[in-house]
Amino acid sequence: MQLVEFKTHQSPEIQALFSRTFSAAEGPAEGEHVAGLVRKLMVDSAPEDVLGFVAMEQGRIVAGIFFSRLTFDPPITAFLLSPVAVHPDLQGRGIAQRLIRFGLERLKAIGATRIFTYGDPAYYSRVGLTPAPLETAPFRLSQPEGWLGQALDGGEVTASAGAPRCVAAFDDPAYW
Repeated sequence: MQLVEFKTHQSPEIQALFSRTFSAAEGPAEGEHVAGLVRKLMVDSAPEDVLGFVAMEQGRIVAGIFFSRLTFDPPITAFLLSPVAVHPDLQGRGIAQRLIRFGLERLKAIGATRIFTYGDPAYYSRVGLTPAPLETAPFRLSQPEGWLGQALDGGEVTASAGAPRCVAAFDDPAYW
């Protein structure tokens, strides 16, 4: 399996993967909703604000992940890990965890110091994320126990003075 940064020409295949994966897990409406979010991340976000990675197997994309910038005041280099998809036929093989770790290494390489996600604590703790201060979330959370973070520079995940802001694709309280 090859882990690489996604290329623009792969956008339709990536969007289809997210649609297929989330449709299988949560129904067609959720599949289309997440695929639309992925399209917005790929098309409507500034290139420096979104990093995407894919897992390739036999020339096809079998998993994908996105990291989008979270802006804090005072500034820190932080990203939101979301969403992640693994083809339904290949789930349970550790592909998502390998892709997350790959992405975290790339973020460290560009100087990112914090990573956050909003998801299952039992799952994301496997890759080192722990509960994060709720003040670091860009919106009020419907399930606050799911807000997780990790310091990529060996520091601590602490609250910042100003409210964080996310990229436009996530700037909707419905996601939170």
